[in-house]
Amino acid sequence: MPEQTLQDKIAIVSGSSSGIGAEIGRELASRGAHVVLNYPYADLRAEADRLAESLSAKSIAVEADISTIHGPRKLVDAAVREFGRVDILVNNAALAINKPFEEQTLDDWNRLVNLNGRGTFLLTQAILDHLPKEGGRIVNIVSISSREAPPMQTIYAGSKGMVDSFTKVWAKELPRKYGVTVNAVSPGPTMTEGFAQAGEEFMAKIQPVIDKTPVGARLGRTQEIAFAVAFLCEPRASWVNGTHLMANGGLYIQ
Repeated sequence: MPEQTLQDKIAIVSGSSSGIGAEIGRELASRGAHVVLNYPYADLRAEADRLAESLSAKSIAVEADISTIHGPRKLVDAAVREFGRVDILVNNAALAINKPFEEQTLDDWNRLVNLNGRGTFLLTQAILDHLPKEGGRIVNIVSISSREAPPMQTIYAGSKGMVDSFTKVWAKELPRKYGVTVNAVSPGPTMTEGFAQAGEEFMAKIQPVIDKTPVGARLGRTQEIAFAVAFLCEPRASWVNGTHLMANGGLYIQ
């Protein structure tokens, strides 16, 4: 078992019933944190509850759609009712749609911007009054798409660019007010359940990107992203603020 460096910390991880979010939850719990997992729809409840029960520290799963106006507050209220405060927020919930620019629609815009952008904005606002006086952590999951700007990701890259900018602004504005540091992690293509189900056609399109990754011609592992997030949540990372940590094998280098 890892050293219990996050013993009894309370961590919210949005969008965490599966994929990268679930692995972040596991990693934080393995270090002693109580994790508030999050899923958007009732049909994901059983999966989320099983994950919460499997974690080594007491954790709960909360249904809250972060893309709605009231979902972020619902998630925070549930965490505070159960644990009394929030020490760590990981803004992970997000959606990607890949289409040629001319085929992207207003519905696509609303789905991505409401979740990736507005959801991150509202969830972060909602936790501010529940943070400890010092030692709080906010980690935003961005994407290399926010800076590498790949084709067919106009709205996705733009929405993640919002979160990239949020990180910079909040890292300057929030620490002295709320005793919190604010950082970001940007994964590249990562093997999640969604990637595994994407099909041969999609994988054929993304293979050239995978092949040029400097560390190795493979997808990232969810554990590798989770470790980067957990590092930023550590008490000893208290002087790391405003950092954008690229966890993508060097696929994008600043």
